[in-house]
Amino acid sequence: MTRFSTVLVANRGEIACRVIRSAKALGYRTVAVFSDADADALHVRLADLSTCIGPAPVKDSYLSIETILAAARRTGADAIHPGYGFLSENAEFARACVDAGLVFIGPPADAIAAMGNKSASKRRMIAAKVPTIPGYEGLDQSDEALTAAAVTVGYPLLVKAAAGGGGRGMRLVRESSELASGLRSARAEAENAFGSGELLLERALLEARHVEIQVLGDAHGNVVHLGERDCSIQRRHQKIVEECPSPVVSDELRARMGSAGVAAARSIGYVGAGTVEFLLDADGSFYFLEMNTRLQVEHPVTEMVTGHDLVALQLRVASGEPLPFTQDDIRFDGHAIEVRLYAEDPYDGFLPQTGTIEAFEPGIPGTDEGRVTNGMRVDHGLVPGQVVSPWYDPMLAKLIAWGRDREEARRRLLRLLDDTVLLGSTTNKGFLTDVLAHPAFAAGTATTRFIAAHFATEGRDHPAAPTTTAWVRAAAVFLLSQRDRERLGGVLGRPGGWSLRVSERGASFDATLSIERDVATVVVGDVSTSLRIVDQSAAALRVEVEGLVRTLRFARSASRVFVDAEGRTASFEEIPTFSAKRTSAAGDGRIVAPMNGRIVSVFTTPGAPVTRGTVLVVLEAMKMQHEVLADVDGVVREVLVQPNDQVAPKKLLVQIELKTNEE
Repeated sequence: MTRFSTVLVANRGEIACRVIRSAKALGYRTVAVFSDADADALHVRLADLSTCIGPAPVKDSYLSIETILAAARRTGADAIHPGYGFLSENAEFARACVDAGLVFIGPPADAIAAMGNKSASKRRMIAAKVPTIPGYEGLDQSDEALTAAAVTVGYPLLVKAAAGGGGRGMRLVRESSELASGLRSARAEAENAFGSGELLLERALLEARHVEIQVLGDAHGNVVHLGERDCSIQRRHQKIVEECPSPVVSDELRARMGSAGVAAARSIGYVGAGTVEFLLDADGSFYFLEMNTRLQVEHPVTEMVTGHDLVALQLRVASGEPLPFTQDDIRFDGHAIEVRLYAEDPYDGFLPQTGTIEAFEPGIPGTDEGRVTNGMRVDHGLVPGQVVSPWYDPMLAKLIAWGRDREEARRRLLRLLDDTVLLGSTTNKGFLTDVLAHPAFAAGTATTRFIAAHFATEGRDHPAAPTTTAWVRAAAVFLLSQRDRERLGGVLGRPGGWSLRVSERGASFDATLSIERDVATVVVGDVSTSLRIVDQSAAALRVEVEGLVRTLRFARSASRVFVDAEGRTASFEEIPTFSAKRTSAAGDGRIVAPMNGRIVSVFTTPGAPVTRGTVLVVLEAMKMQHEVLADVDGVVREVLVQPNDQVAPKKLLVQIELKTNEE
């Protein structure tokens, strides 16, 4: 047995909270680490001890091996759990922990290294007779070699970072004309995210399903699988919905895929919890993608169907205990679905968003995070007032629901989404509702092309922005007006009504509000909406509209009001009439930052001719790189940024002088 008493969690957010809870339940003392940006985070409050590990940038905090080892020495920790992301799949970190006399709660460093490079791991899987996707994983990384290999692989294909994961360093290339730019951008993102620009090519199976096998091994040579998870609903090659079991995997197929997953784990001497990922084709063929040598974000759905706490099992295995069950002992009960709540705008290319959390209410009131109530669970690390910064991954929380069958789980998750309130930062909550409610998802037929197939708008893989209902817009205008009315001594109206200019999703509109007794009438354009105010608290407004009483939950910040109603969230801002400014029209040559971030590359100079769609700047935010494009044909007049500059949303990056028709 390997005894340890104090577990340092080398992570942040919801996974740090998750590990701390399971470790405490087993009697372990816990230590949280935090950057300057996370000083007041929930995981810091939950741990027995906490210590700062540096400034916000991850390279100076959560990715600094020496800093985390120093934190372990400082706090008396004798074991480290890496969570997922950050250093969780870093073989050097695992080895350094052991060399420092610490227990690493994860697989051996050699196993991590064996699967850490996609090209090398694929060659190893071929040797282990695990099915793999046709592709190129050669050592020659020249553009010439990759271009030649692409002809053999065939189009469409995926360019992938050999050292990466999570969709970073991955590009879909549909035809040969896109290959050069795909190689360039994937390599740049891979070098920045993983420190290695090595790439591999794989044939793209566009209508396949992403199915992964949860494996678990101990130090006594036992390896089992705990079934599969279907993770086909993705944007930018990153998962947003996961479920267990897969709606298309039979018992016979589960046995075959499970055996392949166990064989993959055995081939590298795996110990602990890990995931072997496959692409499942429509004909039942499956192909190895990669192995994640860590706990997965989506592990709760497996826990809810099998009844096993995977973090607790990680801790038991790390202490030297054998697995408490064999493969024949594992049972699967019901169905579970998880969605990832992200700070992102699905209606603007899924761009990450920042902001301050003004209100957060998990949809399971009175229940601790991570606990199951009525088949529902919410994992998060959030507190009101917390800043959603550009430094870290934009995932905010995970919502999970279990049911006796898939349909019951789906209904419960829709209910949980509707009841969960998160205001202050734009999120994908409404989009997740649309996904779960879509007939193709309800039928269980969704593949990795689901979003592109069902939510594309003008060739862009995201849906059109929803229109706020008239009553919600009217209620928001009423709430915005309250501050002015309170400031003026409770005056509720004046001749002609109360005039406001309001901004919603960057567009502005004029509104007129008049109030008589408990009825507020709001006119926006030619739409008039009357609301009878039934009740109002500090966080909710109940109104009667056309005979129906409805509830709108809200939060205020300065001149803004954030609202949640009918499963949708929106924000509104009162624009003072004396300083009202309309946003500049699209295609004006003013290229601005879409979000907070760091400038990675600048590809243009003053005087350079550009055409619409030319890549001008690459911006890094929330672990992803985003290309900023020219919106007009013209000549670059000014370049106002350089690499490594930090920029705020709407900061002017490049000014283009428009090309006129006479030119």
